[in-house]
Amino acid sequence: MKDLKRRDFLKTAAQSVAILGSTAVISACAADASQLSSPKAQGKSVIGLVTPKMDVVRVGFIGIGQRGAGHVKHYCHLDGVEIKAICDTDPIVIGPSVDYVTQQGFKAPDVYTGSKYSYRELLARNDIDIVIISTPWEWHTPMSVETMESGKHAFVEVPAATSLEECWQLVNTAERTQKNCMMMENVNYGREELMVLNMVRQGVFGDLLHGEAAYIHDLRWQMKEIDRKTGAWRTLWHTTHNGNLYPTHGLGPVSQYMNINRGDRFDYVTSVSSPALGRAAYAQREFPKDHARNKLNFIAGDMNTSIIKTVKGRTIMVQHDTTSPRPYTRHNLIQGTNGTFGGFPDRIALEKPPEAIAAIYEKEYQDNLTKWKAGGKKGEEPAKASFHHWDKDMSKWYEAYEHPLYVRMGAEAKRNGGHGGMDFLMMYRIVYCLRNGEPLDQDVYDAAAWSSIFPQSMASVADRSNSKDIPDFTRGMWKVAKPLGIVS
Repeated sequence: MKDLKRRDFLKTAAQSVAILGSTAVISACAADASQLSSPKAQGKSVIGLVTPKMDVVRVGFIGIGQRGAGHVKHYCHLDGVEIKAICDTDPIVIGPSVDYVTQQGFKAPDVYTGSKYSYRELLARNDIDIVIISTPWEWHTPMSVETMESGKHAFVEVPAATSLEECWQLVNTAERTQKNCMMMENVNYGREELMVLNMVRQGVFGDLLHGEAAYIHDLRWQMKEIDRKTGAWRTLWHTTHNGNLYPTHGLGPVSQYMNINRGDRFDYVTSVSSPALGRAAYAQREFPKDHARNKLNFIAGDMNTSIIKTVKGRTIMVQHDTTSPRPYTRHNLIQGTNGTFGGFPDRIALEKPPEAIAAIYEKEYQDNLTKWKAGGKKGEEPAKASFHHWDKDMSKWYEAYEHPLYVRMGAEAKRNGGHGGMDFLMMYRIVYCLRNGEPLDQDVYDAAAWSSIFPQSMASVADRSNSKDIPDFTRGMWKVAKPLGIVS
């Protein structure tokens, strides 16, 4: 961007969005061969991309509503960061974020608002290195593409794309510009997910066979957000799309366990949806009969279940349900030849536990046996631990396998918050990698592959659940890419 005049950039941006806008309406069910196969590369692979070290990471924010405002706060508590500018179409949300920045002793960021294209003024600056994008889904790919085209790194909320064409646009732009495009999948930085990744890397579960992922979260209350906030726009997606509308929260961690795009990749997906009943019933109960919410035709099945097959033959079940009255879960299950970890609640069952854990099990058995004998042998004799029963006491597992990153930064992450600290830890890692010239933990190929379940699940549902191929966004590089390491 250093040699690109602001006027020239704005003209180029307008042209690029016009192209994006004309193609975004293509139905996911009509993906042609050009979208499924690997198109000719426009640049070189960005797997393991390392960019020059940044002494200071200069940040701009596009979208500072419910998610973006939290990100602004986190960046105020990270070393080596300058918040340069923020942009939002809603002037009401801008003031609190600007005030928070100045209250922390920093210079007030410049503000861009007034129209849905005001973000281009922010992108035209040459004193911003990265852009945090927290806007409605339909803007994620266009804004990420423009961000990279402007010479900046793009960090975008989930999902990064809503069609295969958008997935390829992200990949092609990242490769052509050699800029990072990371979908900010915060769940990969949860304490449990990090621990399980560490266990997988150490072979605790044996050879991996199967995973289960989900986003099951009753969000019907968002339908009452009419003029602003997430429900104002997210509700409408349930009237236009039927499939897994939000696959990445549960899928991201399982994909990292299985080294997706780094030794294995998604091959195809098969998807089914239940009837769409819950949101219409909620609208009838909670809104006046003549309210606009009661005039909507909801088509997204309350529960969508998709099965992904990988090239190496592994399977992943991914579920989506933001409508049913049931407890929150992401499943976070990983199964191997030696046993299984399951989340919500956390539990483990292994055929051959590690020696240190086996010793704990034996001591517990001997202690229980001694108590049983001392009590006159009343009741059943204590049983030894086995894979026939879940171990729900996670304390010993955290002591043995806590991820080094969480050992170092867990307390700081919890103090700064954001879904239990995972948001802060994710932002910490982004800044750390940029300042130290290290590859990011997630790249554009992850963004494309994980997001692709959105359109391909819809295509499968619309085609009587016939399987739909998932493109190789890495163009074969998954075969040689190194798995994500256990960073400290």
